[in-house]
Amino acid sequence: MSHEAVLQALEPMPLVEGEVTPASLDDQVLAFPERKPPRAWFIAFAVTSAIFLVGVALIGYSFYRGVGVWGNNSPVFWGFPIVNFVFWVGIGHAGTLISAILFIFRKRWRNAIARFAEAMTLFALACAAIFPLIHVGRPWFAYWLFPYPNERALWVNFRSPLLWDVFAVSTYFSVSLLFWYLGMVPDLASMRERTRSKFRRFFYTVFSLGWRGSSRNWRHFEKAYLLLAGLATGLVLSVHSVVSFDFAVSVVPGWHMTIFPPYFVTGAIFAGFAMVVLVLAPVRRIMNLTNLITMHHLEVMNKVILAMACLMGYSYFMEGFTAWYSQNIFIHHIFARYVTGPYGWAGILTLTCNVLIPQLLWVRRFRRSIPVMIFVSVAVTVGMWFERFVIFLVSLHQDFLPSSWGFYKPTLVDYGILLGSFGLFFTLVLLFARMLPVIATTEVKVDLPGSQPVHQHPGDHHD
Repeated sequence: MSHEAVLQALEPMPLVEGEVTPASLDDQVLAFPERKPPRAWFIAFAVTSAIFLVGVALIGYSFYRGVGVWGNNSPVFWGFPIVNFVFWVGIGHAGTLISAILFIFRKRWRNAIARFAEAMTLFALACAAIFPLIHVGRPWFAYWLFPYPNERALWVNFRSPLLWDVFAVSTYFSVSLLFWYLGMVPDLASMRERTRSKFRRFFYTVFSLGWRGSSRNWRHFEKAYLLLAGLATGLVLSVHSVVSFDFAVSVVPGWHMTIFPPYFVTGAIFAGFAMVVLVLAPVRRIMNLTNLITMHHLEVMNKVILAMACLMGYSYFMEGFTAWYSQNIFIHHIFARYVTGPYGWAGILTLTCNVLIPQLLWVRRFRRSIPVMIFVSVAVTVGMWFERFVIFLVSLHQDFLPSSWGFYKPTLVDYGILLGSFGLFFTLVLLFARMLPVIATTEVKVDLPGSQPVHQHPGDHHD
């Protein structure tokens, strides 16, 4: 291979396609909220909001009739609500990983997708927060969970992992919200100067916090952004670890395992990246952002999904090995039930969706194929939900005492509330795409041609 061919192979992939200037970038991204959205947006919004309203109606029905309308029973007191809670908390991990960790490591391919991923984190956490609230049975007493002194002396149990969840998820949401909002301040200031609507100008003026783009503004902005990125990096690893402690610190067979914290974190990143790809693949086409969110961005995310699929396969193997090596008859029984018995189909579906189907991404042509990546992302989303279903419900429905065994069967209300959470998530995604810039233009401008210094290769000669 010639010297020129080697240098060409080592050149990084372009992160922006076509002739894009800072002015045209602003026109393409910042003008979208000012324009009337396409008909496809209205159709999608009508569908997702209708699904969300179905979920709201069923939650109201549950309040009226009680949680007995769900499939929860004895011994499966933790049914769909906890499965959905852990699932949605996991979905939110990709946004913070893309925004915080990749920002610290200066991976520039994150610039075009970070804003969207950060927003998806907030929307997923909003969906997750619904389920612990309704699962307590009396949500109007949910404030009893918070650790404040009062005249009733209702001191919460700080040794309970359920309380750890309250702190972990609320902290994660707060930092993610600040991180998302801070990164959007320069773009809000740009939209303030562009809009002709008095209401929009007032809105953008208030939330741009007096941004003028001065060197002092940028200096403070970069310090604060880096600080929040550092805080969020630790939360990426800690939040789902804390969620896993709900199960790992118990004595229930199949739960009491030290592999759960890294296992849950890997699964969260896995599911989160799949959801980002699933949403971005059609959105970039509908919003005409294919030159900014390129196939290279999607391919890199598909590589992360493939890596996480391999780690998930290793985790499943180590889980099974630990169960076998423990020589504990109760754990042996539960792990056999994961792929046999009445819920065996769910365990087989989990292995197929999370380990086997993502192996398609070893082929570069599949990594760059929109239909294939959507198929893989849907499979991973389904597989990760059923993974939580298998871990939580199979372990509960048959534990130590055969006399207490019971069969869990979800009701239509369970399915409807789950579907409603997806309706809420995609409704929020559509509103975000309609009202706010979905791409951080100030970060993407760093990737434009001519914005970076050119490093001369040894042997290059110039007059």
